[in-house]
Amino acid sequence: MADWEIWVVIGVLALATAATRSSFWLIGQHITIPKRVQEMLRYAPACALAAIVAPDLVLVDSHPLLDLSNLKLVSGIVATIFYLLRRNMLQTIVFGMGFYTVLRLMHVF
Repeated sequence: MADWEIWVVIGVLALATAATRSSFWLIGQHITIPKRVQEMLRYAPACALAAIVAPDLVLVDSHPLLDLSNLKLVSGIVATIFYLLRRNMLQTIVFGMGFYTVLRLMHVF
């Protein structure tokens, strides 16, 4: 691609980003979102996070691995149980990463 083409692509993407992010600010009061849609949107961040994290826990070398040799999956399950007991996200993150690190170090030796 030529330099000018790259700058055109950057400009178009910047405009698209600005338009999508400012659309709610510009027309937010004029459009009402149905209550059912508002309730469903409440779960969007959790679903997006699960869509990002789940493949990393399940896939090893681009293949699903659902047994105890998958240290990430085991750590994710243990961290989920920890969260259900403690209900503290920061503690869960620290505990899950610590547990995963210990499993990795034990697996090396």
